Amino acid sequence: MEGPLKELAKLEKLTAAKGNVASISDSLDAILFSLQDAKKLFTEHGVDNDTLRNLARTVELKKKEVDERQKEVYSSVSRLGKALDKKLSAPLPTYSNLFHAEGSLAALERTVALHFLRTGQFDTAETFLEESGIDIPPELRSQFVDLHQILKALRNQDIAPALEWARKNRTFLQSRSSPLEFYLHRSQYIRLLFSSHPPDPLPALSYANAALRPFYNEHEAEFKRLIGCVAYLPLSKLQTSPYADLASPSLHFDLEPLFAKEYCASLGMSRQVPLRVVGDIGGGGALARIEKGRKVMRERKSEWSQTDELPIEIPLLPENRYHSVFACPVSKEQATEQNPPMMMTCGHVIAKDSLHKLSKPGGRVKCPYCPTESQYGAALRVYF
Repeated sequence: MEGPLKELAKLEKLTAAKGNVASISDSLDAILFSLQDAKKLFTEHGVDNDTLRNLARTVELKKKEVDERQKEVYSSVSRLGKALDKKLSAPLPTYSNLFHAEGSLAALERTVALHFLRTGQFDTAETFLEESGIDIPPELRSQFVDLHQILKALRNQDIAPALEWARKNRTFLQSRSSPLEFYLHRSQYIRLLFSSHPPDPLPALSYANAALRPFYNEHEAEFKRLIGCVAYLPLSKLQTSPYADLASPSLHFDLEPLFAKEYCASLGMSRQVPLRVVGDIGGGGALARIEKGRKVMRERKSEWSQTDELPIEIPLLPENRYHSVFACPVSKEQATEQNPPMMMTCGHVIAKDSLHKLSKPGGRVKCPYCPTESQYGAALRVYF
């Protein structure tokens, strides 16, 4: 889905303000304000020819802006449609209504509402919540507002709000071995190094002694590199040194996704937006594979009996694998809570049902992959 997503990103930029060029909504608002001002002026002072001419010029100018932007939008929509047609050449399959039940519909609408909140579309989220009647706790809504305010501050090179959140949640971050707080201080230290001309490293070194030293034990090697890079100042010299990575802009840009990941984890949510993941996986080939599997099974006059499992494997990128799946090498069945993976004393792992079937009187179990024999009760459950 890379092609359609690129075209969609272009369309989003066109419909928003772009540099010094006003968006369509801004141009329409300008026309509306001009008409309102003219109406107020006519009411108080009567009709004036110069005012009318100025109003006509303003309306004509803004109308021209809207027409030009509309042409760009229509062209972008056309390219998006062609990209979708190229990617989805076969007609989309039809399925039975999966959301006819009240509970299913509510779950879907809640997911959509959370998507709007997580992506910072707060006005859209408020309208959707009002029309759907879905209840999202005010605390959760305010937390997403805080998230996007902090991300906006990071984009503007202001780490203070992010640092304040990291300090308040230090215990949580430490439990996850997260480097977020250290990286925030590292970013500020690097900015201080490059803030003066000619270079004056003393303010940065003072900051490192106060803010970075508490992280020395966990980040000893990186702490030494941050101090050692001072010998290669100014920036032009540092960029050709062994410390060139410390001068890379990505060192600061990477803070936003890392902060969003930790913030969402503190709320018990995944780093990635669920609707985006579903779209990427489905549009990336999963839907086509499932349809092909269904077609083959219909031709063989067979049906898949497990409603909570797929009959074929769907390849996923590592970031879209949220839990490990164990398939028993003996029975070829996927492990479940009722049939978990069990490791025998020899180290080989099979499903619990297979272990039970292989057990002999007295609880002895012969490993199907090596000569070792062990006791049924000695097998340990494996957690992936």
